[in-house]
Amino acid sequence: MHYILVTGAAGFIGSHVVDELVRLGNNVIALDDLSGGFVRNINPKATFIQGSFLNIQLIDEIFSNNEVTHIYHLGAYAAEGLSHFIRRFNYNNNLIGSINLINAAINYKVKCFVFTSSIAVYGKGQAPFTEETIPRPEDPYGIAKYAVELDLKNAHDLFGLNYIIFRPHNVYGERQNIGDKYRNVIGIFMNNILKGECLPIFGNGDQSRAFSYISDVASPIAHSGFINSCYNQIFNIGAAIPYTINELADIIGEAFNIIPQKCYHELRNEVLHAYSTHDKAALIFKHLIKNIDLREGIKNMSVWVNQIGPIVSKSFENIEITQNLPPSWKQ
Repeated sequence: MHYILVTGAAGFIGSHVVDELVRLGNNVIALDDLSGGFVRNINPKATFIQGSFLNIQLIDEIFSNNEVTHIYHLGAYAAEGLSHFIRRFNYNNNLIGSINLINAAINYKVKCFVFTSSIAVYGKGQAPFTEETIPRPEDPYGIAKYAVELDLKNAHDLFGLNYIIFRPHNVYGERQNIGDKYRNVIGIFMNNILKGECLPIFGNGDQSRAFSYISDVASPIAHSGFINSCYNQIFNIGAAIPYTINELADIIGEAFNIIPQKCYHELRNEVLHAYSTHDKAALIFKHLIKNIDLREGIKNMSVWVNQIGPIVSKSFENIEITQNLPPSWKQ
């Protein structure tokens, strides 16, 4: 029996990709260590394995016991800002763990390796970014993602491993972990509203991002592995219209029928304006992308958030560097 391996399958984007792959009639092995995902997110028709892609023995067992034809690697800890202060964890989890899977893909002759990279690879380049924009990542998270991209290209050139790279950005929607105070600004804002707390904004709130609704990202990713013209290509994927963080806070407030209280903190080290063009993805995946408007997507997510209720935000254990750590993250 043929299988598709999906990492991060209990997480946000990963669980939606699993749903679509299952809907298309595929047999899916859903791998997740539950460090940031939830069992409730796992599709019951998938074969769930709780474990980490850092466990080389486990990866070898999965491939030895199953005929895996595709890998969809969505497992990562995507906290760009925090990655400066957890450098060893970042590179071990986001780079070395990815290499474990690439090694397995080569050794077991996987047909295609689908990888979710990030807009973070572009760094402070001139927005909007195109796939031809030269990557200059500004944080360890982006560096790790770009290193995996380069390794996949090398694996293709030397061993013939087919790959597809997606560079999504600021994805939001149902199943996002709203309890992680270091990433996912929309989840943080909604969680704080439920708790009756202010919305934390770094700097003056004029930073801009194009916030991408989950269905417009997960569906193209899921379908790509079966479209030969996608092989060995890079795609920007996500929404096209940027909004400032201040505008975002107001739109979220509208969804919850409140005027949000904003609390401003010292500007942290981050790219101020980050959004992409998506002409390439639109051409290939036009039948899968609905371009959900931010207000509509926020409304959809707010309904789900009200159902699950607030989540207590936990501090990241084992911060490796405390120098220059934003004060609001020391709590």
